Amino acid sequence: MSRRAATRAGVLMLATAGLVGTLAPQAPAAPATTTAVAPGAGAPARVTGVDPAERLRVLRTVVDSGAATWDMARIVEGGRTVWKGAAGTAVRGTGRQVDPDGRFRIGSITKTFTATVVLQLVGEGRITLDEPVETYLPGVLPDGDRITVRQLLNHTSGLYDYTDDPRYVPVDDAGLARWVRTDRWRTYSAATMVAEASERAPHFPPGQGWRYSNTNYLVAGMLVQRVTGRTWNQEVERRIVHPLRLRDTSMPSASPLIRGPHARNYTRLPSGPVDTTELNPSVAGAGGAGVSSTADLARFHSALFRGTLLRPAELTEMKRTVPTGLGVRYGLGIQRLDSLDGLGCGPLWGHAGGIHGSAAYLFGDADGHRQGVTAVSLYGRADTNAIVTRLNEAVACTGKGGAA
Repeated sequence: MSRRAATRAGVLMLATAGLVGTLAPQAPAAPATTTAVAPGAGAPARVTGVDPAERLRVLRTVVDSGAATWDMARIVEGGRTVWKGAAGTAVRGTGRQVDPDGRFRIGSITKTFTATVVLQLVGEGRITLDEPVETYLPGVLPDGDRITVRQLLNHTSGLYDYTDDPRYVPVDDAGLARWVRTDRWRTYSAATMVAEASERAPHFPPGQGWRYSNTNYLVAGMLVQRVTGRTWNQEVERRIVHPLRLRDTSMPSASPLIRGPHARNYTRLPSGPVDTTELNPSVAGAGGAGVSSTADLARFHSALFRGTLLRPAELTEMKRTVPTGLGVRYGLGIQRLDSLDGLGCGPLWGHAGGIHGSAAYLFGDADGHRQGVTAVSLYGRADTNAIVTRLNEAVACTGKGGAA
């Protein structure tokens, strides 16, 4: 989730780094699976620009390359799934196939949910985007009188990113082993993590630069709770998950479980692989604790960009972007990708995310008509960016230069 690792991996890995762990060597893979879906039972799939065989080949290639234990993807047009597929092994050491409808940790895609709730509160007149954070959370930030709500949501606050601290994200084998044994079960306090991050020098004065910082969204979650009297999790589920009937989506506080069907993730230690699918997500909080599925994420994206969740004024603010210096523009909890790093289509709107071995990508067009969603259990190889770029291109693009 940190910018440090995002820069290393490239723009399509932005927001997946920091908490994305390395994975164990892959077990013998189960066959890839694919499904093409079209209106009407038994009707052949006919989707402009979607070649099911090519999409499946790319999924298989990612697993065969050693970059991932499994991956899955879905393409949705007009609210209908037109293709979905999966490759790899759901459980190491077995031939169990990956369920393309399964659930996974979505990491920083959670930020888009959190930002949507904040913008709903803006639309209700309970929060003002350009009001200082100090107005709502007095004494929480040293520069709270100069950092605005908008600057939290678009990462221009300058706040130090707490995930750059090895106490929260291991940077060596010893730290990773400690995390596996004990730290992944700890419950972390957002207020404590924000306080500790505030003791570190900011990256720049508020509004004078851009740097991805997960601390911003811990503060945003605290803001939601102060204004509504309910936790950010409760508000996301009350305002988004339940109304949209996102049955695979949850925003856990501290539960280490992924409920429902899901593939496993592994962390590689010098002594061998360890199953680390279960972890306490409180370390990610409002910036990355979510669990979902490709179907639910596509539905969320469609509702968001079709204006179901936000009024036009707030959706316009969400899409008001700033440059990042990484070849991608950032709005309020949303990324805009143009044609870059080999991605042959655009602009695409959405977010990437990752947390300890699991990465996810949600991108689609500006009017919510088409979505491409990918989830992958990464090994963390040096060439991961090129592989993931190709994977996202295959899923998000029509193949003819059009936006997903």
